[in-house]
Amino acid sequence: MPNDAAAPPADAGPLPELFTGGVAVEDGFLSGPRVRALIDCALLRRARGDFTAARIGSEGRVQRREDIRGDSTCWLVEPLFEAERSLLSDLERLRLALNRRGFLGLFDLEAHYAWYPPGTGYARHVDQPRDSADRVVSLIVYLNEGWMPGAGGELRVYDGDGTQRDITPLAGRLACFLTTGREHEVLPTRESRLSVTGWYRRRP
Repeated sequence: MPNDAAAPPADAGPLPELFTGGVAVEDGFLSGPRVRALIDCALLRRARGDFTAARIGSEGRVQRREDIRGDSTCWLVEPLFEAERSLLSDLERLRLALNRRGFLGLFDLEAHYAWYPPGTGYARHVDQPRDSADRVVSLIVYLNEGWMPGAGGELRVYDGDGTQRDITPLAGRLACFLTTGREHEVLPTRESRLSVTGWYRRRP
């Protein structure tokens, strides 16, 4: 399967590949200045200690496993910076548009920054916590200026037929996929890799 889908036709509605193939990519979802503003927000949050090492598991079995997942995260909750509030407004409009087009019943969004230092990644997994089916659409907005070939850090998404697709984490790019049963991983990165990652959810 080819890497990095072309932009959808303007009259096709939001992210048409999401409904036909389960995975969609939109380049230029954020402009360069907006990417830079969000990077600055993330750097400020890191400097004041808002990021924490990500863990895996659920309930009483949560643990840090850097051999599986090496990122640190910071949830986007109030109080927010203006650039973050603007991004969440855009993602809210996208939620409403996806509901109109696909009747997905998306109710809200949970989102966080994800920062991967060089040498880290996230092993193959699915985004649905055990005994929960409220996450419907996974999304990633990439914030990596000047990302070069060979830097690694691709999102690798697996299809049910055994094929796979690698999506490069280019600045301003939005990647979405239907969450249920969709295995994916973050390949090891050679550079610091930053994104906003989240999930549109339906009511539990």
